[in-house]
Amino acid sequence: MTETGYVWKGADLILRVRAQPRAHRDEWLGLREDRFHVRITAPPVDGQANAHLRAFLADLFGVAKSRITLLAGETGRDKRWRIVAPRRFPPGIKSD
Repeated sequence: MTETGYVWKGADLILRVRAQPRAHRDEWLGLREDRFHVRITAPPVDGQANAHLRAFLADLFGVAKSRITLLAGETGRDKRWRIVAPRRFPPGIKSD
């Protein structure tokens, strides 16, 4: 992974994210150091934060939730996601 917080693997985007649960609103904060920071409203209980973050990323990148896979970081704040063929790109990410 590079200092950009993401890498392309063919048409798939591998994204490094630091999640902040229990925020007041869902928000894409952009790149800080080597990962993208995201605030989400869901609590980090029983997988709720991961499910909520998956839905947030799906909406942000214009794909179905089924096209987003958590690769690493199930119980931590630092996560790695695979997004299959994203259609939209938030600030800080360039299409391949």
